[in-house]
Amino acid sequence: MSRLVCIGLGYTARALADRMRADGWHVAGTARAAEGARRIAASCDAPIVFDGARPSPALEAAIATATHVLASAPPGEGGDPILAQHGAALRSSPSLAWAGYLSTVGVYGDHQGAWVDETTTPHPLSERGRRRLAAEQAWLALGAASGKRVQVFRLPGIYGPGRSAIDSLRDGSARRLVKPGQVFNRVHVADIATALVAAMRGRGRQAVYNVCDDEPAPPQDVIAYAAGLVGVVPPPEQPFDGAALSPMAASFYAENKRVGNALMKADLGVTLRYPTYREGLASIAAG
Repeated sequence: MSRLVCIGLGYTARALADRMRADGWHVAGTARAAEGARRIAASCDAPIVFDGARPSPALEAAIATATHVLASAPPGEGGDPILAQHGAALRSSPSLAWAGYLSTVGVYGDHQGAWVDETTTPHPLSERGRRRLAAEQAWLALGAASGKRVQVFRLPGIYGPGRSAIDSLRDGSARRLVKPGQVFNRVHVADIATALVAAMRGRGRQAVYNVCDDEPAPPQDVIAYAAGLVGVVPPPEQPFDGAALSPMAASFYAENKRVGNALMKADLGVTLRYPTYREGLASIAAG
């Protein structure tokens, strides 16, 4: 039996876990605390507590029999917690054929709206991006040293059912900040799962892939389109200058780029179900 271990069974990893369980795979997943492990119990066959600060005997045992591992836990000040606590187990696992690491397009930094792809040299601006780039390199080094297949997937803003512009309109948190020329990249969670399934099944031989949709777009346009779908008045446009933003939100607006996905399509053979935010939001609105 194929066995997947999702280290960090969050929103994206659950979309993959659902597909693999439907195909008969055994899926183990981790949460940071016992309460979180209880919440993910319905989404996996073996919920495991792993807080990143210390080794988890249950995770160690799961890695020893895993055929595939997906890592989505974020790195901290000390680096990637998975590699720090269980790197040796990953290197020595006799059954492990593939490991995937979920990173961010934030590693590219700011390109003033220009297109970037996997050949673009990363130049992260934020500490968060620098940590992600270091974690990417550490995972790829593990693959090179162990001979195991390791691939990195750089993700933009992730949306889907329960996490979209439609949901932010409904809960009152939607804003239409306008920064001239600003675009953001995004991807529907279902299309991430499609790319990961292709890689896990042996498609593609590259080390790094951008997994995003076809149309980087101004964030205010996305909110307006979502409002039209659900028949509500969109919030008024607000100028970006002078807007009160959290440090994390401000860091997103400090980077402006268009991320290309041609390698994902050509090498992994991925056909996007939701090539732009329009198709993805329409599907969510339809329920």
